[in-house]
Amino acid sequence: MPYINVRGVDHYYEWITASEQCASGEKPLDGNPVSDKPTLVFIHGWAGSTRYWETTARSLTDQFDCLLYDLRGFGRSLLPRPIPPDVEALGYELEGYADDLALLLDALNLKRVYLNAHSTGASIAVLFVNRYPEQVEQVILTCSGIFEYEARSFKLFHQASKYVVGFRPDWMTKIPGADRMFMTRFLRRPIAAAARKAFLEDFVAADYEAALGTVYTAVSQKAAEEMPQEFAQLPVPTLLISGEYDQIIPAELGRRAAGLNDRIQQVVMTNTAHFPMLEDAETYLQALRQFLRLPQAIG
Repeated sequence: MPYINVRGVDHYYEWITASEQCASGEKPLDGNPVSDKPTLVFIHGWAGSTRYWETTARSLTDQFDCLLYDLRGFGRSLLPRPIPPDVEALGYELEGYADDLALLLDALNLKRVYLNAHSTGASIAVLFVNRYPEQVEQVILTCSGIFEYEARSFKLFHQASKYVVGFRPDWMTKIPGADRMFMTRFLRRPIAAAARKAFLEDFVAADYEAALGTVYTAVSQKAAEEMPQEFAQLPVPTLLISGEYDQIIPAELGRRAAGLNDRIQQVVMTNTAHFPMLEDAETYLQALRQFLRLPQAIG
């Protein structure tokens, strides 16, 4: 499996392309392209991994070489143990994760890319675009938005999150039906059993420090105050896809973000929740292809 060390943490990444010579998921480390297609980078959300983006990426290899990677502390990019002081000093601000991506792209010699990011990963993408605008053509934000700060609600959310993150025994993944129960709040429509299982496994495996740290930074007074400005400043064409029944980041929060910038186009997918790319893949891909001005898939 391919890894790149970024600021003391081995980051898992993989390529999904139409080229048979990349069937292993690897692409030359020096960035020499196996095709002349542009690169589409996928960023997963909180406590997830590259795994839930794989089917979407495979559906877009007619137009892109797709790069997937696991964020620091999640998936297969777990923190070294014991955590070295320089890694601990990085903290878990989302701006730091944006800088991680910049270093990853530099290591792969990728100068300009497209982005498709989900949930907390979408906030990282927004921060990345505003810090490195010369590196981004267009961006898709899936299930994203802005929220208002309310001290009591945020405190209760953080307290509950600390309990949830602290209680993740391995045996959870062995209980029949646990994956279905775990995903109930995130879905409006059913998804494949393998995807549900992967979500639960990734949640259990995520590093405690990263899982809790990103909860505190993504849902915070600072984020509530600064993210509206970040959305307003986005300098590239942006598609924001919301799920009609998303309980995690309601579509209304996406509307607020889209209303701040004429470059942001929002699409609300009916009868979906927090994972529209899996709940209704056909409609999701149609929206992407229309935004990116790609030919619609046939058949």
